[in-house]
Amino acid sequence: MSTPTPHIAAGKGDFAKTVLMPGDPLRAKFVADNYLENAVLVNPVRGVNGYTGTYKGKKVSVMASGMGMPSIGIYSYELYHFYDVDNIIRIGTAGSMHKDLKIRDVAFAMGACTNSAFASQFELPGTFAPIASYELLSKAIKVTEEMGIHYMAGNFLSSDTFYDDSQGTMKWAKMGVLCVEMEAAALYMNAARAGKNALAICTISDSIVTGEATTAEERQESFHDMMKIALEIA
Repeated sequence: MSTPTPHIAAGKGDFAKTVLMPGDPLRAKFVADNYLENAVLVNPVRGVNGYTGTYKGKKVSVMASGMGMPSIGIYSYELYHFYDVDNIIRIGTAGSMHKDLKIRDVAFAMGACTNSAFASQFELPGTFAPIASYELLSKAIKVTEEMGIHYMAGNFLSSDTFYDDSQGTMKWAKMGVLCVEMEAAALYMNAARAGKNALAICTISDSIVTGEATTAEERQESFHDMMKIALEIA
C-alpha cells in the first residue's frame, strides 16, 4: 500500500521515527500546542489528528489512536508499515487495580494481558505474550527516576470492554496485573510483527480499588508527567 493510506492523509516523511500516541485527539493537540516547536498538522482524517514538530531540536510526532484495540491496531499498523515509524509510545490513561497505584501515578506496561481475540490473526499454536520494547522501557524508567516521579512497572490488562457485564476485571489483580486500559496489547503485537518498538505509558485516571476518578478535562490536559517522560525518550 502506498501513502496516503485509508486512515492517514500524510505523505512519506511527514512522520518522525518516533510517534507519541494518546487515545484522545484533543490530548494529541495539547501535546503539539504545548510541547512541540513548529508543529504542523499532518493528519486530520476522521478527526484523529496527527502533528509533527520538534522537541529539543529533534523531530517528534504525536497522533491519536482512538479508543480500543481495533483502532490503535489500524493506526499503529499503518505507521509501522507505510510511514517508516520505528517507535510508538502510547500515552494514555488506565484504571488502577493495585492498592499502591494511586490517581495520577504513572504506570509502564512491561506486558499486556488481554481478553481480546486480536492475536488470533497471527495463527500461532499457543498464547502470545505481548511485551514492551526493553530499550524504550529502560530509558523511560531511568528518566522517570531522574525526574522523581512515582511509578510502577508491570503487567496491564488490555480489555475489549469498558462496561464489563461479567464484572470480572478485578480477577486479574490476583495475578499481579496493575491496571486496565484498552490498547497496549494490540500495539505490542503490531510492533512485534513489524519488528519495531512500542511502549505504553499510562497515567492512572481512576481506581477500581478506591472508586476515585479524574474528570474528562483533567485526563485531556493535566497528565503532564507521562507526556514529559515520553518526549524525553523520543
